[in-house]
Amino acid sequence: MNKQPTLFLIIPCYNEEEVLPLTAPMFLSKLEQLISEHKIHENSKILFVNDGSKDKTWKIICDLARQNPHYTGISQSRNRGHQSTVLAGLMEAKEQCDITISIDCDGQDDINAMDQMVDAYRNGAEIVYGVRSKRETDTAFKRLTAEGFYRFMNWLGAEVVFNHADYRLISSRVLKEFANFKEVNIFLRGMVPLVGFHSTSVYYERNERIAGSSHYPLRKMLALAFDGITSLSVKPIRLITGFGLLVSLLSFIAVIWAVISALLGYTVTGWASTVCILCFLGGIQLVSLGIIGEYIGKIYMETKARPRYIISERTTPSSPESTNVLPDPDKIV
Repeated sequence: MNKQPTLFLIIPCYNEEEVLPLTAPMFLSKLEQLISEHKIHENSKILFVNDGSKDKTWKIICDLARQNPHYTGISQSRNRGHQSTVLAGLMEAKEQCDITISIDCDGQDDINAMDQMVDAYRNGAEIVYGVRSKRETDTAFKRLTAEGFYRFMNWLGAEVVFNHADYRLISSRVLKEFANFKEVNIFLRGMVPLVGFHSTSVYYERNERIAGSSHYPLRKMLALAFDGITSLSVKPIRLITGFGLLVSLLSFIAVIWAVISALLGYTVTGWASTVCILCFLGGIQLVSLGIIGEYIGKIYMETKARPRYIISERTTPSSPESTNVLPDPDKIV
């Protein structure tokens, strides 16, 4: 591929006033390096997507856009979550570029892996996944739960790339097809492989967060994992069906045993066994109803067909010809 592709870096931001002034120059330096090496077109951009931040994140993005034409930004009307924010950036960029690379703004993902991603695209790959080579920076608990999640997802039949989050290159060709996916419940790392096209992976080591604190505590990580499972696979419902059949079979055998014991006069009155069986079956029924209810809830949300993101503001170019007025960031909550 001889043509220099136009690249958009998609960077979701939520309350990143501490880290954004540190990482934004890093992203710009990497973009300029790729341009100077003639790997990407000079019209390439860094697109920050503000996820309804409550601090000065949007003001910083607007200031960056004034300072350098490679910076641009959009802001969601309210906080919608990481997946919706990345999707908003991808859909915004798909008509303006040849390729996108989505990456978090905390500086943990190795930006030098972008060189390999662009090279892989120029060699014919339409999707390039950034995959962590090891998890030494994670706690033992996070490493165990994260790797267990990927294995569990694959066991359920969902196509997810092991140890891959949302650091990936996607071509505009893929994004235009991906736009036909209308799910409201979004789990990008499971949805992107469903589009198909030629894909490959590059491997990198993840660093510690440069500044600030993580916006993905255990509660949000578990919620994302549960959304991923219930959005991509119906196997949990099938497991419930299979388990229900097993319990029914065991119950049928127990009934036969109880009738035979009664006829032979071996029965002993007691409440402990009865209570244990009732509690066991009651717990199984409640868990099963909860899982089924989660699927019904997702169906309910899908039928509403609400927008997955709403862009309330955009930065304007820093070029002198621009006559548009930037929104006043100090009035934005």
